[in-house]
Amino acid sequence: MCGAASLHADDWPQWLGPQRDSIWRETGIVSSFPPGGPPVVWRTAIGSGYSGPAVAKGRVYVLDHQFTKAAGIATNAFDRGNIPGLERILCLNADDGKILWRHEYNCPYTVSYPAGPRTTPVVSDGKVFSLGAEGKVFCLDAATGDVVWSRDFKDDYKIKTPMWGFAANPLLDGNKIICLAGGSNSTVVALDKNTGRELWRALSAKQPGYCSPVIFQAGGVRQLIVWHPESVNSLDPETGKVYWSLNSTQPVRAGMTIATPRKMNDLLFLTCFYNGSWMLRLDGSKPDAGTVWQSHLISEKNTDALHCTLSTPFLEDGYIYGVCSYGQLRCLKAATGERVWETLRATTADGQEKRWGNAFIIKNQDRFFLFNELGDLIIARLTPKGYEEISRAHVIDPVNRDAGRQVVWSHPAFAQHRMYVRNDQQIVCVDLAQLPSSGPPTHP
Repeated sequence: MCGAASLHADDWPQWLGPQRDSIWRETGIVSSFPPGGPPVVWRTAIGSGYSGPAVAKGRVYVLDHQFTKAAGIATNAFDRGNIPGLERILCLNADDGKILWRHEYNCPYTVSYPAGPRTTPVVSDGKVFSLGAEGKVFCLDAATGDVVWSRDFKDDYKIKTPMWGFAANPLLDGNKIICLAGGSNSTVVALDKNTGRELWRALSAKQPGYCSPVIFQAGGVRQLIVWHPESVNSLDPETGKVYWSLNSTQPVRAGMTIATPRKMNDLLFLTCFYNGSWMLRLDGSKPDAGTVWQSHLISEKNTDALHCTLSTPFLEDGYIYGVCSYGQLRCLKAATGERVWETLRATTADGQEKRWGNAFIIKNQDRFFLFNELGDLIIARLTPKGYEEISRAHVIDPVNRDAGRQVVWSHPAFAQHRMYVRNDQQIVCVDLAQLPSSGPPTHP
């Protein structure tokens, strides 16, 4: 009998994958798409939102928003009103898309861009943790959806909802769930994952921003990196003690610290829409850092290095790959910020620049999977030599018009040789497993 090859398979239990590093480590993935695109395994109707799915132990978890019949999304996405509706945490069967349970709660929206929740759930040890757009935090039993504990950041810390909502993806570290909240001495908080009890709080900022916290090993210690619009900070993740802080030359405009910080060797890279890029060097002997280079142009259109909006860049072999403010996929030299090349092929259909044009970047083996705002999944190679597109398929329709055009701005999950991605109407699962090659006939 022919034996099947053993394939490496992973879950995708949080933002940016199992190790929070934008790397999909599964093997046995397609090298190019078949005619008509990857097979659709299932489609399930859900509500609207920007929340990416998390996949763990045969289940998919995602957040959405249900508007009341009398409500709807504002014509002008920048408007902030009081829109009645419900937020929901959904659990689906990863094999067939059937909804296994849902937890819903009343959640009027006061946010700009009110389509729905922003963050990806975190799944671990039989629990699922969620943070909604208005600051409601839940820990649910992953099997049943029963509430283990809950918090409300606006009530707990006497803060207002940021303009674009609570959008920094929670970080699970040991017995702690670490979140950006806001306010004086509570910009970042750590909660006991089993009880919701506050373990520590730290930092003060006028705006918390939207940047997901991340932990790196550097200077002989584990450093929790928190980047808010006034400074980038390194904290002891166990206590919240500040190791070091570097103030921005100018506060980040509109509070738009969004992209997750990226580390390569001793370099730490930050990027945002208006202020551009900021490269730091982490001290190797102690927890400390200093500036290597910064963008000189504070502009959304007249850009120099990389002015990311939604997409977190990828650093590799001395180069930076990321999507700039108007959809330009760029390659930079990490040491200097010098631009090597750029292209609009990965993000636009007509080759024209689009404000906030976007593609999410995930590495798999020697190539990248790019999921763009048009709903296209692209297999490509990104090297200093240029952008090499291998294959492209349309996976899901863009139906959100908050950008003034139809987009899908939800980060996909890659797990169990599949991709799970949602728009404002449905979540879709497509099969990305490599088909077994047909060999010569076998004989008994």
